[in-house]
Amino acid sequence: MKIILSIIIKEFLQLKRDPRLFGVVFIAPVLQLILFGYAANMDVNTVHTAVFDQDKSVTSRNFIQRFEYSGYFKIDDYVDSYNQINKDINDNKVLWALVIPKDFEKDINRMRPAPVQAIFDGSDGNKASIAMGYIQGIITNYSKNILLQAADKTGRKIPAVGSLVPEVRVWYNPELKTRVFMVPSIMGLILAIITTILMSMAIVKEREVGTLEQLIVTPIKPAQLVIGKMIPFILLGFLDSLIVLGVMDFWFGIGIRGSFIFLMVSSFVFVLSTLGIGLFISTISKTQQQAMMVAQFGILMPMLYLSGFAFPISNMPKILQYISYLIPVRYYIEILRAVILKGASFTELLPQFLILLFIGVVILFASALRFRKRLE
Repeated sequence: MKIILSIIIKEFLQLKRDPRLFGVVFIAPVLQLILFGYAANMDVNTVHTAVFDQDKSVTSRNFIQRFEYSGYFKIDDYVDSYNQINKDINDNKVLWALVIPKDFEKDINRMRPAPVQAIFDGSDGNKASIAMGYIQGIITNYSKNILLQAADKTGRKIPAVGSLVPEVRVWYNPELKTRVFMVPSIMGLILAIITTILMSMAIVKEREVGTLEQLIVTPIKPAQLVIGKMIPFILLGFLDSLIVLGVMDFWFGIGIRGSFIFLMVSSFVFVLSTLGIGLFISTISKTQQQAMMVAQFGILMPMLYLSGFAFPISNMPKILQYISYLIPVRYYIEILRAVILKGASFTELLPQFLILLFIGVVILFASALRFRKRLE
């Protein structure tokens, strides 16, 4: 135990001597969370629009005002030809163009179908689909009002028929903000990046400066060396978790609805796997630069894409869905979102927790075994 404690003290002294690590460990997570929190935003609050009104009537102007008054659409340009629409879209000036044909007002007054055209820039499918939903809602309400006004003018009563009227209630994220969904998962990515890179570079640094060989010839056992190296980064991981949770609460207003203790236990289990990965990287890397490259492009980038952080796993090809079962970040992100946003309990997340624990133990044991063989 004294040997392990001495190694722990040695690691903290090395961290203290390197002021750059202080910024990496304590300042970088806060900056990353704030930047990611604002950058990872898929909400569409302003839809830039061009209008080609060929009718130029009172009715067409009232129809256009429906879009302006909705709060989502901004009319950036009134055009006189399709060529101008093409230019606005190609110049990224507008996302879509509304084309109102001639005789629009006459068709509506005569109760005939009045087609309108919507031309979209489909290069950003997510924004286009969201804007299309807004447009369909506005057109549906406009058509309904026309029918009601026509019925009032003729004095006819529209007979009551059976219909479904949904009462929409949004739980956990009432304003449907992307940031609320993304920010908790950012904590998982930050924790993975910090612990994996620091663990891999700490051991490779010992090899670069020649102190690892000195440790090998001492009576220190490989298991003691691994434990003594890991404990400081486990503590730093916990400290980073607390800092990120504090920023998430006070900066973004996203508090923890579930059990804080369960979240910390899950974070500890998750850190076991990331430290194990960092330990494995240290056994296949000879320099800190090589360890950094392997960690970023060989481990962390695939984790980012396959964890469900930004892309729904259910939309991925089957082969990638099967591969995602092996990625610990996937289960940790599920736990983060469920505990922070939904207030889920331990019993509800027991399968994810057990799988995360199993993966963490296996990765850590295998990496420690390989590290011991490299030492021998």
